[in-house]
Amino acid sequence: MKLLILGGGPGGYVAAIRAAQLGADVTIVEKKYFGGTCMNVGCIPTKVLLHTTDLYHELLKSGKKLGIKTQGTEVDWNRLMDRKAEVIRALVNSVEALLISNKVTILFGEGRFLSANQVEVISESGDRQLSDFDYAIVATGSEPAVPPISGIMSEGIMTSNEILSMETLPKSLSIIGGGVIGSEFASLFSRLGVEVSIIEMLPRIVQTMDEEIVNYLDFELRNQGVKILTKSKVESFEAFAGGVRVQVSSIEGNQVIESEKVLLSIGRRPVISNLGLEKIGVKVDKGISVNKDMQTNVSNVYAIGDCTGGIMLAHVASAQGIVAVEAIMNKKSKMDFRTIPYCIYTKPEIASVGMTEDQVRQAGINYTVGRFPLMSNGKAFILGETEGLVKFIIDAKTDEVLGMHMAGPKATELIVEGAMALRLEATVDEIITTIHAHPTVAEAIQESAHAVHGNAIHLPK
Repeated sequence: MKLLILGGGPGGYVAAIRAAQLGADVTIVEKKYFGGTCMNVGCIPTKVLLHTTDLYHELLKSGKKLGIKTQGTEVDWNRLMDRKAEVIRALVNSVEALLISNKVTILFGEGRFLSANQVEVISESGDRQLSDFDYAIVATGSEPAVPPISGIMSEGIMTSNEILSMETLPKSLSIIGGGVIGSEFASLFSRLGVEVSIIEMLPRIVQTMDEEIVNYLDFELRNQGVKILTKSKVESFEAFAGGVRVQVSSIEGNQVIESEKVLLSIGRRPVISNLGLEKIGVKVDKGISVNKDMQTNVSNVYAIGDCTGGIMLAHVASAQGIVAVEAIMNKKSKMDFRTIPYCIYTKPEIASVGMTEDQVRQAGINYTVGRFPLMSNGKAFILGETEGLVKFIIDAKTDEVLGMHMAGPKATELIVEGAMALRLEATVDEIITTIHAHPTVAEAIQESAHAVHGNAIHLPK
């Protein structure tokens, strides 16, 4: 069976490797670079920068207390950019090596459907190559959304792609959008001494995650000097000699914010144009329409990841790639969307899985909540990161875990325990009776489970 995959991002390359494992003859078409947005201009490079700035800020804030002399400590931006490039290059090369070791045929160029069984691939030099297939998976990803706001093409306005390649740090930065990406960049640049403003249209930043948990992030960003404007709409941009003026309207009136640079962080849109989808009759709505097996209305064509217009996360695309391949190879698997973790790599880290308190309330579910503050956790105290919380949302009738939410050190690593609990339909008692190592931040998860019924060990009555 011949399988062709358009796109070598976290969905496409994982699908290619899984298909090769199952015995398919796999060809992958990549326009630019393996690893997609995540590895090249998204998840990976931002985490490289955040890691350095977290270390830098920790030394400045707590070095003396920790017994470290920090006189003269500074961030070498040029060296940091070099390290970012080194990490990306190593990981991209690793993906290509994995594909080669699994005997996946690699075609570099832009793929376009000619029929439901053939694509043409046009290389950067203009060479044209035809490739036939029995099944195809579209995994073309997404790109930053650029809304039609007056002056949006002004010099000094960037998307997340461009901001990761700045040669020098700006003195000031306005971030349009206070979601995950905007909050991470606000945390990053404010720790480097950049004057940062977030302009968010919704009532609070990171509106999609549990409010009580996000409040820790909101507090810390403001404590770092970030100016956060919510319920605020950008009306226009205007370039001037010192940077960009942003005209903002809100219920409190109009104001102008001036900054050297502006980051557009207001979402992403599927990359689905110029693929020939209309030629073969693939249905498109907000993205490519698919069923639970990631199959389009054209039976031998599947689509995964951001190009479907659904949840735009790298780990979702990878999981969907495996679902699609196993459906094609008659090894049916399914995806449990309840177990998708949402993570923000700020300080404190924020992570969430399952239902938020607002969601269970709106659903009319009778629920209980367990909370354990990290100020009572020994490892968090050692790390000097006690501003945080572990929170469980529990079905009051069955004691089943409905959601877990966390702010604090290693939250993005520890959230998988909540995801596993949801996947196994675990009860709070099963969290409690699982022995957690000491001293670890993970102990706070067990304590939060104890707290559901008012029995947390390390909280005073």
